[in-house]
Amino acid sequence: MTRQLTVRTRSTAAGPVVAVAGELDHLTAPEVRAVLPGLALCPGQQLVVDLGSLTFCDSTGITVLLAARNHALAAQATIALAAVPDRVSRIFRIVGLDQVFPTHPTAQDAEAAWRPTPR
Repeated sequence: MTRQLTVRTRSTAAGPVVAVAGELDHLTAPEVRAVLPGLALCPGQQLVVDLGSLTFCDSTGITVLLAARNHALAAQATIALAAVPDRVSRIFRIVGLDQVFPTHPTAQDAEAAWRPTPR
């Protein structure tokens, strides 16, 4: 069985948006990790990870999301998740990650809610 993942990035005034579609697991996580260092993320901006087309996420996938958070914090930026599927949202609540990641219904909502942080 082949696991499939698509990672797309785009830039907005608020910062980069990474859209993850498909299965985020131990086999596909390196694809997302590889994108992080190349993101143009400036202090005060926001990294949005759009999970609207995510079909599966295991513990390795959650680790990748934490790595994205660490990447944003290292750049003195913030992070937000968008369109988190119910099954992933439930896991986040169980392990307490709903307290770590701000979430929004869509990437556009995350961008609209963004306020630049002072340097």
